Amino acid sequence: MYEFLTGPLLWFSFAVFFIGVTVRVVRYIRGLNWQMDRVAYRPHFAYGMKGALRSVFFWLFPFGTRSWRVKPGMTILFFCFHIGLLVTPAFLLAHNIILKSRWGISLPTLSGATADILTIIVIVSVLFLALRRIAYSEVRIVTTAYDYLLLAIAVAPFITGFLASHQASGYPFWLLAHIITGEIMLIVIPFTKLSHVVLFFLVRGQLGMDYGIKRGGMRGKSLAW
Repeated sequence: MYEFLTGPLLWFSFAVFFIGVTVRVVRYIRGLNWQMDRVAYRPHFAYGMKGALRSVFFWLFPFGTRSWRVKPGMTILFFCFHIGLLVTPAFLLAHNIILKSRWGISLPTLSGATADILTIIVIVSVLFLALRRIAYSEVRIVTTAYDYLLLAIAVAPFITGFLASHQASGYPFWLLAHIITGEIMLIVIPFTKLSHVVLFFLVRGQLGMDYGIKRGGMRGKSLAW
């Protein structure tokens, strides 16, 4: 079972992930409204890219935008969650051992203590995000079971991985559960809201181009609107 999960099924999971997110990116770009978007983006590409890069850059840093500064507590929680979510699986020693044995590549690795801290941060962050959806009416009203399911999918590899790494009772089960839940997350990313792992950059880029070109960025540059 282990060989299958870390072999053919891992290949399949990565294939679905990479092909899926590529399709999402292409469909997003092709779906831009011709009259409102592409007709301005193409002839004014330099102005647009300046706005796009500026938008993405400032949103990638805590408190880099006014929206991040309005609710500092949520901003810290948000960044802690996403840093742990991205950094831990990419630089975990056990994951890089598999990459090295299967494909001959590896990345720098985290110490065990650092990986544990990041894992706990992710788990605690998901708990607070779930409680936020329950506690705040403005969030609760737009929350469905689908949102809780996505949180569960995101946190499951971390819970199972933490238990497996610490040799919890039933270690073989937790190890297989960790691999399966991790591959499930990879597979569902292109088809769910989790696709914002790539769409975030496209959305922020588009908004930045809008402001860089059409909403005052080219004022006085003979732009029709």
